[in-house]
Amino acid sequence: QVQLVESGGGLVQAGGSLRLSCADSGRTFSSARMAWFRQAPGKEREFVAAIRWSGSSTYYADSVKGRFTISGDSAKSTVYLLMNSLKPEDTAVYYCAAGLARVYGSIVTTRRYDYWGPGTQVTVSS
Repeated sequence: QVQLVESGGGLVQAGGSLRLSCADSGRTFSSARMAWFRQAPGKEREFVAAIRWSGSSTYYADSVKGRFTISGDSAKSTVYLLMNSLKPEDTAVYYCAAGLARVYGSIVTTRRYDYWGPGTQVTVSS
């Protein structure tokens, strides 16, 4: 059974850094891509970053480009999100997601992902 588990969230001051991790505790599947989304209170879940294992292509939301870096290990279905220069508007629950089948085109929407973690809270104080 696929079980994605995030870790590394917490409280940090503006300008600080955090590193989120996500792994499949069941170690039962091989994914084609993994991603991070986030959801702030009262807002819809939004795309943050994604990595397509084939070719190791990475994608970022404009709001985090240049500050966040996604990386990972396809063999272990593990993905990381290094977040630098954090801002109060980055405060949200961050979710890890995995997509199984290889797809072409955009991978920045929630419908491109089959499995989700329970989320980890990131709070950035001003």
